[in-house]
Parts: sequence; C-alpha cells; structure tokens
Amino acid sequence: MFNFENQKVIVTGGTRGIGKGITEAFLKSGATVVATYASNDQAANEFKESLGVLSKNLILSKFDVSDPKAVEAFYQNFEKEFGELHVLVNNSGIRKDNLAMMMSDEDWNKVIDINLSGSFYMAKHALKLMMSGRYGRIINMSSVGGTIGLSGQSNYAASKAAQVAMSKSMAKEVGKKGITVNNVCPGFIETELIADLPAEQVKEYKKQVPLRRFGKVEDVAHAVQFLASKEASYITGTSLEVTGGL
Repeated sequence: MFNFENQKVIVTGGTRGIGKGITEAFLKSGATVVATYASNDQAANEFKESLGVLSKNLILSKFDVSDPKAVEAFYQNFEKEFGELHVLVNNSGIRKDNLAMMMSDEDWNKVIDINLSGSFYMAKHALKLMMSGRYGRIINMSSVGGTIGLSGQSNYAASKAAQVAMSKSMAKEVGKKGITVNNVCPGFIETELIADLPAEQVKEYKKQVPLRRFGKVEDVAHAVQFLASKEASYITGTSLEVTGGL
C-alpha cells in the first residue's frame, strides 16, 4: 500500500502489541526498522525470528525511553550507523490503572514518564536528525482515552492528552523544515494491553463502539503508515482516531 524503500524508521515499543504490527508493516513496505523495547528479550527475539526474510532489515534495541541518557546514547549509535532518520513512531506506553483516590505516586509517575516524557525525549533527538535532512515524520501513538477519559485511567488519559498538545507545539516549530508531527489515537485494539480487562467490562466497551468490535493491529498500522508517508505532506499537528466510531 505504501512505499518506504530506503527509509530509516524507529518504532519504540516495536516488538509487541500495536508496535509489533507497525514494525512489520514498515518492513513489508521496504523500510529499515529499528524496533526498541524495554525488557522482554525473549518476545523481541521471537518476533524477529518469526519475520523470516524480513528480519534482515530489522534491528532490535533495548533501552528505557524514559531515561534521557539512554535515549541520547541510542541516538548517538543510530546516527553513526545510519546517518539519517525519516520516521519516528512513539509507541512505547504502559497502563497502571486505579481510581484516582487510590492511585500511588509511583503509578502516576511511571505512566507519565514512559508515555509522555519518553515520547518527548525520543522526538527531541529525532528532530535534530530530521532537521539536517529537511524531512521527517513523527507519529505519536496517543489514545482516544486522552479525549473521552476512562474510569481508573487518570494517569494514562493525562499522558495521552498531553502527547496531543506536545505534538501541536512541535508541529509549529518544525513545519518549515518539511517535518510533520501527528498523532494516531486508537480506541480499543486487540492487544495484550487490554487483555487483562474483565470479560464483563469488555462486553460493555464493545457496546459503546458503533462497529461493535475491537480494532485489529493492522487497522492502526495502516493509519500510522498513511501519516508517515510522503503523500501526507500537508497534514501536521493533528490526530487521526482509529476507534470504530467510539
């Protein structure tokens, strides 16, 4: 559907869930992809092995996106190896749900650190590389939860709403350099991130979706690729919802 031949793409959290689907979609479209992950070596290596011939264009990189020094070190190595960056997909994210009055400081901070600060650190260094090439696409994986809010997700919703605001500011700063910054806001997508939801809650959530189903990873990956494409050159500072009409 899209052509990303000769393009260098970074997908954070790119070995599991939605990130895994995004990584695979870019590989199938001809890109060289660096997929980052935080801890699960087994899942990352199994994913790479499952790709067959596509695996030759996938590089795995393990670090914590919420650690600014680790992010800086990653980009130093990336620039040495590739010299240029075309697409960054900020997909790393976690949930630690609880009612606001019962939410621990640790759970609040951890979600904000990874979902929001991690996106900022990754984008900050990506922009430096993209500026020199006068071209780039940054897609932040936000969530419809940042707009509608969901019970028990004060931390998650806050981080996702802030990603959207951050993207709007960045888009204004770098537009004249041919760089776009956008968001994809998935609704309920069938991944391990929502696998722990109680069956009754899943049933209720599906009732709220006009299409009466949860989305597939491919639905999100296609939206990301559109915003990352050269054809989307006049779209920036905006959000594309992939929610089934939620």
